[in-house]
Order: sequence, then C-alpha cells, then structure tokens
Amino acid sequence: MQATAYTYDSETRSGSVLLDDGTPVDFGAPAFDAGGLRLLRPGQRVRIETEGDGGARRITLVTLQTF
Repeated sequence: MQATAYTYDSETRSGSVLLDDGTPVDFGAPAFDAGGLRLLRPGQRVRIETEGDGGARRITLVTLQTF
C-alpha cells in the first residue's frame, strides 16, 4: 500500500503517514526499523505494510516508494 509521510520524530523513530484517502495512520519505531530507513521527511511517498482493519490497523513496515 502507498502513503505519504506526514510526521516523523528522529529521536523516537516514529511518526505518521497519510493514506491516499487522507486517513492518518501512526507507526512506531519497529515499523520504521523494519524498513531499514535512516531518515524520513514529510511529503515523501512511502510503501507501507499493515495488519488489522479499521481502528486496529497497525503499520508493520515503512519503506521508500520505488518505481
């Protein structure tokens, strides 16, 4: 699934993304670390993997979008 980075805190390695429908979804350090990223800037397109649905949706992986 694709999204846009919305917030990122380099100290906690956590933040949030906006899904293409505008829904914000938070991610924690484990999802950020799983993607092997070192930095994320708001506005960057990312690929995410999630588990669960609705309010129980959780991001498990954040990586940069590649074409």
